[in-house]
Amino acid sequence: MYAASNITGKILSTTNSNKNSIVFENASKPYGLTYGDWTGKWWQWAYSIPRNINPAYDDSGKYCGQGQNGPVWFLTSSYQHSVDRQCKIPYGKSILFTILNSECSYAEFPKLNSEDQLRHCAQSMQNSVIGVKASIDGKDIANLDKYRIQSPLFNFTIPNNNILGLPSSLTTSSVSDGNWVFLKPLSIGDHIISFKGTLKNISVTKDKDDNFAFAGPYGWDNKVIYHITILKEIYHPNIIHNNK
Repeated sequence: MYAASNITGKILSTTNSNKNSIVFENASKPYGLTYGDWTGKWWQWAYSIPRNINPAYDDSGKYCGQGQNGPVWFLTSSYQHSVDRQCKIPYGKSILFTILNSECSYAEFPKLNSEDQLRHCAQSMQNSVIGVKASIDGKDIANLDKYRIQSPLFNFTIPNNNILGLPSSLTTSSVSDGNWVFLKPLSIGDHIISFKGTLKNISVTKDKDDNFAFAGPYGWDNKVIYHITILKEIYHPNIIHNNK
């Protein structure tokens, strides 16, 4: 796991050091992988889904189940406006979501030519984040500054009608840097997850590549509410779940 800094999360409720916390510790290895590994998997998932059914551009939550086929269920923020989504999740799934994040790949930033440059690119964009907050069932999640995570180098392949607007079937390497929440499996029934980030008030194009507004956190600093229903159905790795 790669740790990063320069973020304040002024949340005052539960203590993440509590062994009974609903949030995985940042140094833990849920399902055998580090936080950083899981954040890379989140990006691979997000970029694998065509734009017309991509959960990041879904206001209602009807595409919440797209591509969800492992022990961790991924949730997304929203571009340019707040959303109120519905999502059904099988019992036994952990939940990983980003409050705000940044990502740099060779495909999006062709002038970069090393992992260190990718890492610096993602970190510099994520340094624009000045605050994050998140809650579950009305209770604020504490110490969110501990959960700014930089990923190891990972690869992703771009599909047709992709959200980046790049040629399909291209595989590229990337690094991400972001503010994350990784929840342990929730109890059966209804839950509400809410989150939002705050950014510096600067131009998104000043001294940046044209892709900065998409790859970085700008435009994604909107309030997101998920109305989650945890189903009695137990998660099984051989079943692909879709919300309908």
